[in-house]
Amino acid sequence: MGSPGPATISLTAAGSAYGVRRSFAYLAGIIVGTTIVLVAVATGITATLLAVPALRAFLIVISAAYILWLAYHIATAPPLAAHAVAKHAPSLVGGTLLGVANPKAWVAIAAVFVSAHLSETATTDAAAKITVLTPMIILICTAWLIAGASLTRLLRDPPRARMINTALAVALVGATALAVLH
Repeated sequence: MGSPGPATISLTAAGSAYGVRRSFAYLAGIIVGTTIVLVAVATGITATLLAVPALRAFLIVISAAYILWLAYHIATAPPLAAHAVAKHAPSLVGGTLLGVANPKAWVAIAAVFVSAHLSETATTDAAAKITVLTPMIILICTAWLIAGASLTRLLRDPPRARMINTALAVALVGATALAVLH
């Protein structure tokens, strides 16, 4: 759950560009979106969606398009010194969309559900996993946001900012590609 992926990398980028306080709504959205994925996997909705090949392809294309759009905006973000005060930080809706569109979250959560059993009955097992994974999602996402905020000082220098933003964007696309191909 805590390895680099689209949500964690975008939280790092948001934290570095906007700080923890201005990125809090985005963090909340990522948590909500990832929790939606968790519940969708736990209740079997994922299995139903993936059973329809055309829908599966559509969801992958939509997710990839959003990740590429997000990576472009991360890579082309101006250095912090050039940010206008009124510039809007990523939103709750944007975070929720990424949380749901994050292929790594679907793969990682599905792996937990098929590989480990915390109870004999499916309902109790799903409830236990939701109970364990939800706080993990909150803690891990918050840690990535704080880690990103620690990069803020480096992003005031335009050449460094461009290099860090580009590296985060490339990592975002790479992590997504690995999750999709996995």
